[in-house]
Amino acid sequence: MGLLKYAILGAAAVYGFKYATKKRTSDGKSLLDDLREKAPEFADKVKNYGEKVKQDYSQNTELY
Repeated sequence: MGLLKYAILGAAAVYGFKYATKKRTSDGKSLLDDLREKAPEFADKVKNYGEKVKQDYSQNTELY
């Protein structure tokens, strides 16, 4: 049973990798290309959110 589980997980991983790297006919880019282009935007959003959480935490700790 364990071997069958690993075979299914391996097949799903290969299918997911092929899906993520398959080029679209409309613009010739893949899902991974889109993620690479938008990574700096995501990093900025995460950084801003982290700063907001730190600010909220410091304001709440000052109250107590």
